[in-house]
Amino acid sequence: MGSRRSGSPSDTCFESSSLKILYALLIFVPIAIVARLLDAPPIAVFILSALAIVPLSGVMGAATETVAEHTSPAIGGVLSATMGNLAELIIASIALHAGLIDLVKASITGSILSNLLLVLGVALFAGGLKFKVQKFNRNLAGHSTTVLLIAVFGLVVPALFHSLHPDPQRVATVRMSHYVAFLLIAGYVAWLVFSLGTHSSSFGSDTRDPPVTVAPKWSSKKAMAVLVAAAIAIGVMAEVLVSATEQAVKVLGLSEFFVGLILIPIIGNAAENSSAIIMAVRNRMDLALNIAIGSSIQVALLIAPLLVLLGMVFHQPMDLAFTTMEVASIALAVGVASSVIRDAESNWLEGAFLLLAYAVLAVAFFFF
Repeated sequence: MGSRRSGSPSDTCFESSSLKILYALLIFVPIAIVARLLDAPPIAVFILSALAIVPLSGVMGAATETVAEHTSPAIGGVLSATMGNLAELIIASIALHAGLIDLVKASITGSILSNLLLVLGVALFAGGLKFKVQKFNRNLAGHSTTVLLIAVFGLVVPALFHSLHPDPQRVATVRMSHYVAFLLIAGYVAWLVFSLGTHSSSFGSDTRDPPVTVAPKWSSKKAMAVLVAAAIAIGVMAEVLVSATEQAVKVLGLSEFFVGLILIPIIGNAAENSSAIIMAVRNRMDLALNIAIGSSIQVALLIAPLLVLLGMVFHQPMDLAFTTMEVASIALAVGVASSVIRDAESNWLEGAFLLLAYAVLAVAFFFF
């Protein structure tokens, strides 16, 4: 590995301030647990547990970032996306076990939309405020777009099947989704082999401006210990969150659909947001792009299929047939994100437009 240059004082100050805020918010972890044990109102338990998951996801992202610093952009991006999605997988698994299938399916859609528009948008905007133009690997951009389209294809076909095939009890739809789940997981494995194995050399950084890098904050052992501890804590908080969701949704006057599509992904995506922003501010755009786009690919090819298979284990018949509104939103998000990254460079305005697109969808889902 080459020598590392320390980040600028502004970068160090930004990251230090972010970590201090995350550590301060960890106070909500014991508060949420006490609130649950004391049978506090569901709305209070819901809000406190959500506030607790956000810093836990962020701490998990910081630990993952330390490991990613020792790897290539491709491996680092996959690792960051995997750990970032772990919080969402834990929350969705617990919700699925509780029988909240509609909430789980909405969270899958919401996670894809959040990563493509919110996480990527914030990263491009934050990086664009510091650098006039940021460039990333053209092969990475084109490859990510193609895999995204294939991943979404696997989610659209079950929806078409359910809408065109008479199946009021969704029996055939669930059975078909089981087979599609295995195919999507096989596609995920193929994607890993391609990007990390046979064609890994095609995804090296080709930007003109050298990335700003810093020495890892933690040792690899400490980072792994933090990851395990954060994952366990998120599991506890997710159980607390899910237990209060149904009643809290009624009190807030929100639909379960909106909570799954917007609130749960935002809560679970804290890790991706923090990691992608930090990478963009350091001008490590290949890694920032891989975190955001790679996370969406991972949700479609791995997380969603795993939840379908977990439904079999939990005796909760979950399928991959999403609503027309969800399918259309995913298609639009993929189209917008693809148009932004296809020229292999970005600026703050493109990030702002991605955030605008996400806000438009959020408003639409609020009134849906």
